[in-house]
Amino acid sequence: MSKIIAAKTIVTCPGRNFVTLKIVTEDGTYGIGDATLNGRELAVEAYLTEHVIPCLIGRDAHQIEDVWQFLYRGAYWRRGPVTMSALAAVDMALWDIKGKVAGLPVYQLLGGACRTGVMVYGHANGETIDETLANAADYVEQGYKAIRLQSGVPGLKGTYGVSKDRFFYEPADSDLPKETLWSTEKYLRSAPDLFRAARERLGWDIHLLHDVHHRLTPIEAARLGKDLEPYRLFWMEDATPAENQDGFRLVRQHTTTPLAVGEVFNSIHDCKTLIQEQLIDYIRATVVHAGGISHLRRIASLADLHHVRTGCHGATDLSPVSMAAALHFDLSIPNFGIQEYMRHTAETDAVFPHAYSFADGMLHPGEAPGLGVDIDEDLAATYPYRRAYLPVARREDGSMHDW
Repeated sequence: MSKIIAAKTIVTCPGRNFVTLKIVTEDGTYGIGDATLNGRELAVEAYLTEHVIPCLIGRDAHQIEDVWQFLYRGAYWRRGPVTMSALAAVDMALWDIKGKVAGLPVYQLLGGACRTGVMVYGHANGETIDETLANAADYVEQGYKAIRLQSGVPGLKGTYGVSKDRFFYEPADSDLPKETLWSTEKYLRSAPDLFRAARERLGWDIHLLHDVHHRLTPIEAARLGKDLEPYRLFWMEDATPAENQDGFRLVRQHTTTPLAVGEVFNSIHDCKTLIQEQLIDYIRATVVHAGGISHLRRIASLADLHHVRTGCHGATDLSPVSMAAALHFDLSIPNFGIQEYMRHTAETDAVFPHAYSFADGMLHPGEAPGLGVDIDEDLAATYPYRRAYLPVARREDGSMHDW
């Protein structure tokens, strides 16, 4: 038995907010887990501090599955992003402890490596197509084999995915939500032009991806998917809001462009129909928002039965703790597809020193015991929490739209 004797949350903002859970056992071994929920960070911090941590003291840190079931089933009010992010932080921290005690990286405890590395994709963006493709060329030079392309929409002042900084995109940048304007008609006219130009400039050996960000109806998404078919996208992401999983049936009927969805999913139940009916090609649930490594493995196992691969969300709203956990997961499963990789700032990397590394378009979690990532608590304390919201979107007539 490895008894848990203490646990606490650490909230820090080295350029953006992160919530980290630290669990300590009686022999001094500790593990950390990510509990960050973009724009709602303190809700998860309070859930952990007030409701979860008191239940952890005295439990055996090695009983990862039993602790997971206790926190999930015992809460009665199950699922949801706050609950599942808190549960994920516990799960990650316990896997971290188990790996340290065993003297092995977590991926070895999950069955070992299924591949030599984890293919990742970067984010290329710009106000114009030319700017986007110039940014994409930079990624190609760095060795990336896959690139997500987002470009400004002519006639709109701002567009999702286009940032001032070409390498460190952070949409949660306002004390209160910024209101942006959106036009589906203008977007649908411009998106195919981006990928036509991309194939002409970048060729066919680079995987190209695109994020619609839940902004289209199913029939609009079907039209876009059909328009993009000649450019052979790796995937079209979040083409339509997935609360209504049936909507993907209509998209699937009209296009062979591969579909990815799920970064906002919290459990296997959110994607059960999409996977079982093969309405998607990639499931994007994250280790932090979908209940940790333990639950994400269940989702991956279900997906594997139905020819669906993983493509986990990996934006900067997840700390390096989540990135490390995702890489151990990615390396160990048979149906891995791709991993999103948005690089953290130097300030964030200093707060969260880590063993994972990038080379030749792939990441590897490293061989350090556990997750291979730590937190510098003294440095973290110099970056106090700062409230920050994601933007919201309105149509040009002023009505609210999905952001």
